[in-house]
Amino acid sequence: MHAVVRTYSGDVAKKLMTLAKERSKDLEAAMRPVKGLVSYALIQTADGGVSVTVCQDKSGTDESVRVAADWIRQNAGSIGTSAPSVLEGSVIVHVK
Repeated sequence: MHAVVRTYSGDVAKKLMTLAKERSKDLEAAMRPVKGLVSYALIQTADGGVSVTVCQDKSGTDESVRVAADWIRQNAGSIGTSAPSVLEGSVIVHVK
């Protein structure tokens, strides 16, 4: 399995998290078809938010990054969000 963590920070990221919360069903619908998706979580933090995506392989997490960027561009492009910082790697322990 492979995971990607995207960190959104700052005032604009706070607005993005508010919007994502309001449109959570749309965001879920966008992420659900990602090939090999194991799990997706969007976490609101004091400084913005963090998303964690786990897929069966790297191609799935790559697709999830594209899907998330497209969703932001289509739904939050007017608020001026910047690209998140991205960490990714192989999952060594996964508990469900």
